[in-house]
Amino acid sequence: MRELNLDQLRTLVTVAELGSFTLAARALHLSQPAVSLHVSELEKRLDVALVVRGPRRVSPTPAGEELVQRARRLLREARDTVDSVKRRSLGIASHVRVGASTGGLSHVLPGLLRMLEAQFGDAQIELHTGRSIDLLQSLKAGDLDVAVVAGGLPVGEGISAQLWRSTPLLAVVPKAWKAPAHVTPRWLAARPFIVNEPTTHIYMQLMAWFAQAGLQPTPRLEMPYDEVTRGLISAGYGAAVMPLEAGSTPLPRDVRAVPLRPALKRTVVVCHRSDDADDALPTRVAQAIGRFDERT
Repeated sequence: MRELNLDQLRTLVTVAELGSFTLAARALHLSQPAVSLHVSELEKRLDVALVVRGPRRVSPTPAGEELVQRARRLLREARDTVDSVKRRSLGIASHVRVGASTGGLSHVLPGLLRMLEAQFGDAQIELHTGRSIDLLQSLKAGDLDVAVVAGGLPVGEGISAQLWRSTPLLAVVPKAWKAPAHVTPRWLAARPFIVNEPTTHIYMQLMAWFAQAGLQPTPRLEMPYDEVTRGLISAGYGAAVMPLEAGSTPLPRDVRAVPLRPALKRTVVVCHRSDDADDALPTRVAQAIGRFDERT
């Protein structure tokens, strides 16, 4: 039997992920007949059906799912091999791609990068930032080696997650407001409040907090930038729920933080692929991040 073709495997993985030959063709910059041909040639070579063409979605068969999982590893290894050879030609010994969700962690990243560079001096640490859900997808696809993301999201099969930080979420309100000792969903729902983007985990936590109290309030504003949100709170525009990490930028003098009741917390986990060896560089980098404390 001839060797498997990496381009055909990449096509199968893309079809399985997007559930459509048309979308896969668009993503891969191929014609739809070319995508269909790649999949059918794989099926002929292996003498097994790999996908089921449903009315709304193309889904992998059990054999197809097995091949998709193995193909992801093969494609990742091929990318890593090419990258490794290129780095060697530039005199770079090793390379780790770290993705970090910056929400509430921007003050930690400089110290974290200094620690990684000191501990892994010969390695090139490449930092990527983005939303937690996107970073996890990049980790699964092999485009990242380590991901620092919000806890509470489903990491999926093949990903190891280690708890790194746990921080209470607090109601940040103008001092001019007569806030209670603990802010409840009903109290906050009766006042203007600012939220992060709906795709963030903190937004989903906050909306679930309201829903558990039987409330569905409408935020006054969506604002993805914490520093801007703090300024708006200082101006009396509204309140917000956010984590306040030790060492982060102090609150303005005319703003105060109040505990929530019921309490909420923001957790951060460090993830890497579970098929990485214990002594592999991504595993060691993930472990070093999990031990890092900027206060020590």
